[in-house]
Amino acid sequence: MWPNRRLLDLLGTELPIIQAPMAGANGAAMAIAVSEAGGLGSLPCAMLDADKVRAEIGVIRQQTTKPLNTNFFCHTPEEPDPDAEIQWRKALERFYLELGLNLSAAAPAPNRRPFDDEMCTIVEEVVPEIVSFHFGLPAKELVRRVKSAGCTVIASATSVAEASWLQDNGCDAVIAQGYEAGGHRGMFLAEDITTQAGTMALVPQVVDAVSVPVIASGGIADARGIAAAFALGAAGVQLGTAYLLTPEATISELHKDALRSAKDDQTMLTNIFSGRPARGLVNRIMREAGPMSDAAPIFPTAGGALAPLKVKAEENGRTDFSSLWSGQAAALASEMGSGELTRQLAEDGLKLLARLGGRAAQSIL
Repeated sequence: MWPNRRLLDLLGTELPIIQAPMAGANGAAMAIAVSEAGGLGSLPCAMLDADKVRAEIGVIRQQTTKPLNTNFFCHTPEEPDPDAEIQWRKALERFYLELGLNLSAAAPAPNRRPFDDEMCTIVEEVVPEIVSFHFGLPAKELVRRVKSAGCTVIASATSVAEASWLQDNGCDAVIAQGYEAGGHRGMFLAEDITTQAGTMALVPQVVDAVSVPVIASGGIADARGIAAAFALGAAGVQLGTAYLLTPEATISELHKDALRSAKDDQTMLTNIFSGRPARGLVNRIMREAGPMSDAAPIFPTAGGALAPLKVKAEENGRTDFSSLWSGQAAALASEMGSGELTRQLAEDGLKLLARLGGRAAQSIL
């Protein structure tokens, strides 16, 4: 019934809906619910150590036999710069003083590791049906090993050039991530975020440039977005923000409360929380220290200096220093369960596509 079945045939899913892997925002529970509903559930692994990856995949395999996507970052780590860290802390000093914190205060901060030999060995052991990457692809030998294990490889592109590069380097499908998307940009061939195309402009150009199936991502949260993606030539969609208010999401209640009142003009791209551009709900630290700052240390270390501020503020019910990742379509997010949401999105999307197809036929006649 779907107008384009290429992605369904590639992934082995019933529905062309991928739940975006959201590091820190979802785990096994959401992936299970989405996969059981017929979509592709995703486990974000960038912030997990090897034991946690094995444990989470083990939980998923116990509760569903449907296809699973495991997602990894594949940035090239840079050597930390102690001087840059000191200067970044000095830039934040007034916030430390305001909250009564010592400038050398520490708190747990998220670390994001790239895909490496250890993680590749886990993939070879558990063989998830799909392995997806953000920030390009890992070394060719690692990609070869993943594919030799029998996994389908997909990755994010923010431009036609990136999409073509991914196809040329072994990707079986490409996620066209538009400017509207929440969280980190998948960009890896360029750094200028001001040139990134929106989903409506990016998807058809990527479709024209590559022969592999294209997955639309960014600003899609309901049937209208799904129908539009297929009209643009996409074979499927990836949604993240749409799932952030589901009970399976692992974000804080403060984050969920902020999402409930979010509007279309209340997100920004910022690098201050990690060192790379990512879209989130606007808060105080983004306005006063960013949203883009040359002082922010390299990815993924920028968040270390913000961690004590975040902890202190959240203790008082404030999100002034929290990374509230969100796409521009947050107002369309639903609070139903992830499985129910997946089925509803598919049902409504198919109905809308059928109506639009009928109208097109009538106009031709």
